[in-house]
Amino acid sequence: MTERTWGWLAAVIDVVLIVLFALIGRSSHGETNSALALWTTAYPFLAGWAVGYVTSGAWARPLRFWPTGVVVWILTVFIGLAIRVATGQGDVDGNPLPISFVIVATIVLGVFLLGWRGLARLVLRGMRRRTAR
Repeated sequence: MTERTWGWLAAVIDVVLIVLFALIGRSSHGETNSALALWTTAYPFLAGWAVGYVTSGAWARPLRFWPTGVVVWILTVFIGLAIRVATGQGDVDGNPLPISFVIVATIVLGVFLLGWRGLARLVLRGMRRRTAR
């Protein structure tokens, strides 16, 4: 696969995992999962991801942890949380940004956005070693 192909594949995988994060979150709170409701939850993080993807140049080096994966992860979380606060999403008893949600979002999105990159790198490294033998 070419770097360009990996760039597109990385974008698709990231977007699917962010939508999965939103879906899991909505389901764990017993909220409806209509397309509009899911979009409302996911779009702040997708916007953050888009900024991170462009900022890190992820299309050129999609499997790199640094800076690609880390920049994509941090901006996905930071911008996503900022948009949620600005739009009044996730307010719990007057707290616009519960620390528990910040922790969960940071960890889950980190595992998702960095984890698949790590797995892909391991698989590719193993395939290269087998090919070299």
